[in-house]
Amino acid sequence: MSSSDTQPLSGITVIDFTQAMLGPVSTLVLADYGADVIKIERPGQGDLSRWSEDGDPDNPVYRSMNRNKRSIALDLRSAEGKEIIYDLARKADVVVNNFRAGVMDRMGFGYDALRKLNPGIIFASGTGFGADGPLSHKGGQDVLAQALSGVMARRPDPATPYSVYSTCLCDYTAGMHLAQAILLALLQRNRTGVGQRVSVSLFESMLAMQTQEAAVWLQERKELNWGAMPLTGAFATSDGALVLVGAFKSEPLRDICAALDLGEMWRDPRFETPLAQKANRSHLQSAFAERFAGNTTAYWIGRLEEQDLLCAPILTMEEALAHQQTVVNGTVVEVAGEQSLRAIGTPLRLENDAFRIRHVPPKLGADGEAVLADLGYSSARIAGLKQTGILS
Repeated sequence: MSSSDTQPLSGITVIDFTQAMLGPVSTLVLADYGADVIKIERPGQGDLSRWSEDGDPDNPVYRSMNRNKRSIALDLRSAEGKEIIYDLARKADVVVNNFRAGVMDRMGFGYDALRKLNPGIIFASGTGFGADGPLSHKGGQDVLAQALSGVMARRPDPATPYSVYSTCLCDYTAGMHLAQAILLALLQRNRTGVGQRVSVSLFESMLAMQTQEAAVWLQERKELNWGAMPLTGAFATSDGALVLVGAFKSEPLRDICAALDLGEMWRDPRFETPLAQKANRSHLQSAFAERFAGNTTAYWIGRLEEQDLLCAPILTMEEALAHQQTVVNGTVVEVAGEQSLRAIGTPLRLENDAFRIRHVPPKLGADGEAVLADLGYSSARIAGLKQTGILS
């Protein structure tokens, strides 16, 4: 743990109302690079992710997204609780939330209210579907965004049943977009001195992720599906599985045939052109699958790489985390001691080593007294707030 004084966002204060994943992964970027992120939580409950596993409020899911932040637990139904937020807003640079559209306004903390206190405030929102429109009222959630954005409908084989993607792809993508929007707004404020409202949604982030596929559909009314390419696929081996990407070569099928001992199959009229390969994808995939099943993953990776073909073993999470490339990259970060931490660090690589773990994820309300003291509240006033349950 070390000082944030030399970090890119040192001196930036963030009021963080976020919970679950979209918001917390966004503010984690800011916290990791020096911002003082003050996490506003509900007394006795806190961030929804505190209850993701077995009722332990300091579970790995919560801890993975909340290092380098401070927690204050406030009863925001009270006038004094609201006044604390207003006092924080007067000195803050950024306010972030991922509530449904309109919730911050109803709480009294909308952009119009806060910019009267601080014209330089940047008000950042992450929603499910946007602030307006037919879905604006709907609760945002990763799986819903997968379904409504078209992502879930695109499968390598149309006969494959629809399924939920096993990682929170939409939440993480939108969280990174929200962090980008906040950083852009901070840069612009450096020039103008004026804050602004910025926002992202799960829905739009997932459409943006499909920028190539959407362009092909909008301009040519054709489906583009990289997973359905005829020379690409995931295949079982005798001891595991691998993926093959038959692309970025002049004659990929010729080289695949050489690697798999499929002879002159690449000269077959059914497979001579990319269009013919696409029309006969099922035959190609069956031939590949039969060959791959006959030997080990390591054997086939060696054969494919001899032909300079793109391929990789399919690893479990355990295997990926233990991989030598993970070790060399320093992807897993660890803090030893009484309050230990072991989690994924940052994928951002800055030459001056700007990433720091200044402190481990906070327990619910652990920093409330310190946050109020920073605002100039006296110890007597803080004690009174604790006694009345406004601060816990």
